[in-house]
Amino acid sequence: MPRYLLINADDFGIGPATTQGILQLAEKGLISSSVLMANSPHAENAIAAWNAAGRKLELGWHPALTIDAPVLPASQVPSLVDTNGRFFPLGKFLKKHFLHQINHDEVRAELSAQYERCCELLGSPPLVVNTHHHIQIFSPIGGILKDIVTRDGHLPYLRLIREPWPMILKVPGARLKRLFLNWHGRAAARRQRRRGLVGNDWLIGVTNPHCVHDSDFFIRLIRSVSGKVVELTVHPGLRDPSLIGRDCTESDGMLDRRVRELELLSDPRFTDACKQAGFEMIRPDQLIAMYHGENAHAA
Repeated sequence: MPRYLLINADDFGIGPATTQGILQLAEKGLISSSVLMANSPHAENAIAAWNAAGRKLELGWHPALTIDAPVLPASQVPSLVDTNGRFFPLGKFLKKHFLHQINHDEVRAELSAQYERCCELLGSPPLVVNTHHHIQIFSPIGGILKDIVTRDGHLPYLRLIREPWPMILKVPGARLKRLFLNWHGRAAARRQRRRGLVGNDWLIGVTNPHCVHDSDFFIRLIRSVSGKVVELTVHPGLRDPSLIGRDCTESDGMLDRRVRELELLSDPRFTDACKQAGFEMIRPDQLIAMYHGENAHAA
């Protein structure tokens, strides 16, 4: 049986050097897709760079509620922003979510505005969607997102955030984070399947910055994962000081992580490992076509 690997570079447009690094990988055919952070102050320049590079990369949408400022005026989404009109960082956002202090009408309004902004920048609805910091696993945020992206019968590829339980034990790195995401992500996956949206069997690549200093890290993931359709989530880029104070600090290792992931994806040994594991790289549009073709044949 063929196996399909979707390598998605998150955070397109988060910063100019990150965007440039992703485009370098796309030029070499080493990634399947990326997703645009439409609320980033660098989004328009990122689209200009994408156009100048010949649109060789399939670009989707990366909804964000935990970085930078909303697309809507802050006064319209007061439960989502701090006194400076910027989104709360992830930890504060999750605390407010679990304390039921997030207004979900405001979530719907802001995500709708980001979606419309993304469609405007791309020139069409996105074919691949996944959220910054995986917030789609939380209800009702995931349901709101699905309502937005399925308007007018549009059915994009929407990342499922779940990993085989044995891999969490076998492959080190961010185990508590992966357990948390897996627990909530599996419930979200069941809800998504009922909506008829295309998704992956398993997601791999969630980790801590120090783990990618192991030159075999991605190779070990590829060799360990089961399933027919696997997504590898990656965060590559060139060194990008514009992220300091927005997505990272100078000392937390996140800047180096992006540079290191770009190096690992460019390593011929990684490409060879994918082939040896029986994987064929696939784009989201190809996966969507295959999914609907199989359903039509079954019907």
